[in-house]
Amino acid sequence: MIKIAICDDEANIRAYLSSLIQAQDCPCEIVEYASAGDCLTDHRGIDLLFLDIELNAAGLDGMALARQIREGNSAAQPVIIFVTGYERYVFDAFDVGAFQYLLKPVNEEKFAQVFARAVEQIAANRENPQKGRVLTLQSANTSKTVPLDSIYYIESSNHRVELHLKDGEFACYAKIGVLELELQDQFFRIHKGYLVNLSYVAGYSKTEVTLTNGERLLLSKYKYQDFVKAYLHFLKKGAGL
Repeated sequence: MIKIAICDDEANIRAYLSSLIQAQDCPCEIVEYASAGDCLTDHRGIDLLFLDIELNAAGLDGMALARQIREGNSAAQPVIIFVTGYERYVFDAFDVGAFQYLLKPVNEEKFAQVFARAVEQIAANRENPQKGRVLTLQSANTSKTVPLDSIYYIESSNHRVELHLKDGEFACYAKIGVLELELQDQFFRIHKGYLVNLSYVAGYSKTEVTLTNGERLLLSKYKYQDFVKAYLHFLKKGAGL
């Protein structure tokens, strides 16, 4: 059973999205919110959130709500799909780790495709919270879903990030600070420009971190003690200690 929330200030949009969800071959529980405040005050666990960016009600808009959600408990993060009438919000959407965005009026075929991929990610996360996790990012008009275990490290440069993967590189528009929050249980920011996958740390000194692929990255002196603590905690967790 997947728990799904729809947050939109227009009742007809909520009803339409709910009908599209119910048309999919997936057992689910649906809850609707007319404002960001309603969503925040309801503390039930949500797997998937369809979120309108331009909420007209007083208070937070959809983007601000997403930021608050992302700053919360990383172990209970929903997959977020933005629903908006404006393409200009696409880059902002991926700044808060959105899985995808849908343009209004929502196309039924597009909805079915995005919904199916979101359900696959939720299932993978449940089956194996670490190995099943993926990161979905946007480059130009193309989204790319990357398994976390395929990322050696993420490098920040000129308001973009570059993922250094086992099979090459992938550059996209995103903020490394947002990714740091989203991935903090498996990655650590060793320097303002580097977010490292702790799974691939082969060794370290007070000035650099060596990865299993042989690359060496600068370790900030201000990050050293926190890095050592985070890395040892990660190793103990992996060993079941």
